[in-house]
Amino acid sequence: MWTRGGIDKLEIYRWLGIAEVWFWIDEEITLYVLRGDRYEPVDRSAALPGLDVALLCSFLDWPLLSVAKREYRAAIRSR
Repeated sequence: MWTRGGIDKLEIYRWLGIAEVWFWIDEEITLYVLRGDRYEPVDRSAALPGLDVALLCSFLDWPLLSVAKREYRAAIRSR
C-alpha cells in the first residue's frame, strides 16, 4: 500500500492485514513491513526485494511522467 498519510495510520493498516506500507514524506519513501502484530521500518521492500527505493525516489517528482518513466528505465538498464 502506498500512502501520504501519517504513521498513525499504521494501526488501521495492521487491522486490515496490509503486509507492507510505503510512506512518501519529504521526498523520501519510508517502508514498513508487518511482523507479528506491529510494523517495523525496513530498508528494502519485502514485496519488491530487487527494487532500489532511493533510485525510484529520484524520479517521483519529475514534472512529466513520460520522461520520468523513460529515464527511470534507462537508469535501471545501466546498472
